[in-house]
Amino acid sequence: MFTEWFELAVLVVVGFLSGAINAVAGGGSLLVFPALLATGMTPLVANVTNSVAQGPGFIGAAFSQRTDLGGNRRRLVSTTIAAVVGSVLGCVLLLVLPGSVFDAIVPALIGLAAVLMAFQNTIRRWLGNPDVDAPDRTAILTAGIFLASIYGGYFGGARSVIFIAILVLAANDTMRRLNALKSWLGLMGSAVTMVVFALIAPVDWAAVLTLVPTTVLGGYVGGKVAQRMPATLLRYLVVVIAAAVAIYMFVD
Repeated sequence: MFTEWFELAVLVVVGFLSGAINAVAGGGSLLVFPALLATGMTPLVANVTNSVAQGPGFIGAAFSQRTDLGGNRRRLVSTTIAAVVGSVLGCVLLLVLPGSVFDAIVPALIGLAAVLMAFQNTIRRWLGNPDVDAPDRTAILTAGIFLASIYGGYFGGARSVIFIAILVLAANDTMRRLNALKSWLGLMGSAVTMVVFALIAPVDWAAVLTLVPTTVLGGYVGGKVAQRMPATLLRYLVVVIAAAVAIYMFVD
């Protein structure tokens, strides 16, 4: 009984933190994934459960940043379509490929996510500051969001980090508006994975019901403070945890 209550408490706390981190820095799902593994789930079940549980957290983030999202009208349709179609394809790949493929690939994906998060600010500096007067690189933007969404449908960890890197590269606007678009695209991709996985994937619904309220609350709070709260400490905490999980799964 103590173990069950302890696992419940851990999921509540981790769910709130993941929702907030997704809104502030991205990569919050990498906290939930190892927590689900620790409850005894297989990697596949933990992945689909994590994807379903993380989705509502983007509602809070997108809602709290809705004013900034209004400045993205010219790129909203193309990126939304790319996010939805790419997410569908990623979900299909996850469900049709053998579980052994996922078990082999996921440590590398987690490691990639950890590297991207660790060097997120460096990547932003390489890409330069957005120029609100310059035109978007539409082909790069659409293709990048599509490919990132395939990754997100297959394994959602740090999808938001990849989104923001692509947006900074290809969409010329303020970081505040790009962060709002990142939250919207995360919501769209998560909506797809929620529907697909809820219908045909081995989701642990007890864990989902525990995580959803806290990820929503965390996403709303994180979205409100995204422009005020320093994300460095949170980001590197996620990096350390993700790297540890990747190493553990490589040697397991």
